[in-house]
Amino acid sequence: MLVRHLFFYKALKNSCLLVLLFLLLSNIASAQDKSIIKKEYELLVYQSDSTVHLDGILSESIWKKAEIAGDFFLNYPNDTTFATLQTKVRLAYDQHNFYLAIICEDDKSKPFTISSLRRDFEWDFNDNISIYLDPFSDGINGFAFTFNPMGVQREGMLFNGQNVAAEWDNKWELVVKRYDSQWIAEIAIPFKTLRYNNGTSSWRMNFARNDLKNNQRSSWVPVPIAYWVSSLAFTGKINFENPLPHPGVNLSVIPYITGSTAKNHVENTPIVNKANAGFDAKVAVTPALNLDLTINPDFSQVEVDQQVTNLDRFELFFPERRQFFLENNDLFGQFGFNGLRPFFSRRIGIGRDTLTNLIIQNPILYGARLSGKLDKNWRVGLLNMQTAKNDAAGIKSQNFTVATFQRQVFSRSNIAGIFVNRSRFNDESDSRFTRLAGLEYNLQSADNKWTGKLFFHKSFSPNNPKGTLAQGANLQYQSRNLRLLWYNEYVGENFNINDIGFVRRNGHWRFAPEVELTFYTKNSKSLVNHGLGVETSIYTDLKGQLNDRNIEAYYYFNFLNTINIAVGYYNYYTRLFFGFDPTNSGGVELPKGSEYQTHGVFAGYTSDTRKRFTYGFEGWTGQYFNGTNFSVSPFVSYRFQPYGAFRIGAEYNDIRLPAPYSSAKFWLISPRLDLSFTRSLFLTTFLQYNEQSENVNINARFQWRFKPVSDLFIVYSDNYFPDFKVKSRSLVIKLSYWLNI
Repeated sequence: MLVRHLFFYKALKNSCLLVLLFLLLSNIASAQDKSIIKKEYELLVYQSDSTVHLDGILSESIWKKAEIAGDFFLNYPNDTTFATLQTKVRLAYDQHNFYLAIICEDDKSKPFTISSLRRDFEWDFNDNISIYLDPFSDGINGFAFTFNPMGVQREGMLFNGQNVAAEWDNKWELVVKRYDSQWIAEIAIPFKTLRYNNGTSSWRMNFARNDLKNNQRSSWVPVPIAYWVSSLAFTGKINFENPLPHPGVNLSVIPYITGSTAKNHVENTPIVNKANAGFDAKVAVTPALNLDLTINPDFSQVEVDQQVTNLDRFELFFPERRQFFLENNDLFGQFGFNGLRPFFSRRIGIGRDTLTNLIIQNPILYGARLSGKLDKNWRVGLLNMQTAKNDAAGIKSQNFTVATFQRQVFSRSNIAGIFVNRSRFNDESDSRFTRLAGLEYNLQSADNKWTGKLFFHKSFSPNNPKGTLAQGANLQYQSRNLRLLWYNEYVGENFNINDIGFVRRNGHWRFAPEVELTFYTKNSKSLVNHGLGVETSIYTDLKGQLNDRNIEAYYYFNFLNTINIAVGYYNYYTRLFFGFDPTNSGGVELPKGSEYQTHGVFAGYTSDTRKRFTYGFEGWTGQYFNGTNFSVSPFVSYRFQPYGAFRIGAEYNDIRLPAPYSSAKFWLISPRLDLSFTRSLFLTTFLQYNEQSENVNINARFQWRFKPVSDLFIVYSDNYFPDFKVKSRSLVIKLSYWLNI
């Protein structure tokens, strides 16, 4: 007992020291902010008194008058000079829209890299221009609008000062015209699309260009090479000639109808035909606060999860894919750490069939989400979802409520709080409700060198056990050549919230420090940088008994032609606190309490991503529990731009264990065809062969975007046994239409 108390006291003392360090760094960050703002990148934006026609010609008088954001400076492969191909940006506005005219130099020496014509393309794998807007000048939240030379659009919400959630969809207009030595874009972003304070007269902004053909990233306001060009720590100021107009009433309704047919061939049940209807609505309560409503939501068009070979002792995390939950997800789903989330929206709309003991989908009746800014310093979120009951499966109706807030402090840091409640109706059992309350402090220094998080979460349940607290802290320092990270977490033995959140394991302490050094080459014509790092992860139980210790050391190389190479060494220690079959295939389990010291090597390679044919792999080989495993994940891809790509990914595991334990060889093969016939007509076909789960899945999704954010989906899905005997088959047709009222 004394050892346990001493261990807890030492860990709590470390957390308190981190609290003091957080407050000290926040004060330093606030002081740094003044020195950074001294070097201003500033533009005056004139109001247009005539119509701006989007045609890529820039003949309007407002463009001749507009001030220019130019002299783009490199962020990558170095941050010491100007971009080879320059970019110029002009700005204007009227009573309804914010306008941009962007001129991009182009030497035509190499072709553009365009992955497809599909909206919301991957930023890293396309030549593109990005507009980063910070309407509240808080350095934390904003909007990103991106497009490529083919006029394909991508929009997203900025959160945590630099991350972009591309799931956000909205309307804006774009015309791109390509010439011999340049390409020109004209853009109109409706003020109704944005969030800002009434009467505001200035925003913070930056513009970035991903010149992939030359493997250069550049921006108007220089961003050091160690940071993302999307970082709102590095923005200029734009001043409007007159205060911005009120955007007016903004109400959108998106109704849908669906029809489906499905058959379970394993149980040989009759074909099930269904029809359904519902709608979503978006209401601007204020210009900065939005209310989203959904009645009888349908997610049949969502792509299936990517399967994995499961060799893990704990629950796997599959990300949320449903559109309603993805918008403003940082207000709800980013509390805690990866593997320790107090709220995980994927828990909504599922239930356990009491007859088969299987997890099945459970319909959502309705939902509402209020989210956005109250003013520059306060941001709030409120989510309420109601699920249906299923008497045949023994699933009761449930209500989920989540309330959150963020209060900005110092320059770019914030204090955040969350409350989660799940209540089951007509249930008096010990699982009738789960509740959680949490408080966090998120640190972001003005210059982005210091970031971190400190949180305390507590769960509540009807039987009110002890050990329902979770706390954690991380602190990262990032400079040009050095990255240092300290990470620790504590999870009580009864912090059981996996009906509302995601917790990989309970009853432990975890410590995970990391260090990475990066060296930039000065005169090399091929190598951009190289470096080495060490990552560790240590788990103990609450008495201080070591359960896991993982150490990985690696060295990496990044080349100017986008090739990446990494090699490394791992050394693991594992003490099993429950029996486990390392193949996860129902074989003899290794005994509880057994210990294993293992080591091996790993490597990864990715070829030049600008070429139409690309390939690469990740893999490792060495000791695995009381045996060995050779694991490799290769891929090959061919891009027939701009119409799409064909990719084959695979994973192979060769696990060899001594008798009486099971050895196994597992293949997971995933061919994928992604076609974009036009900028509004798409087909995605995804096949997955999983030898471990003895399943073959085919998912084909046709999409016709016949109007902005209005779609027709046809989704076909098949599941087979490995001998291609049919398990189940379904076809869904869904039509949705965006109406501005």
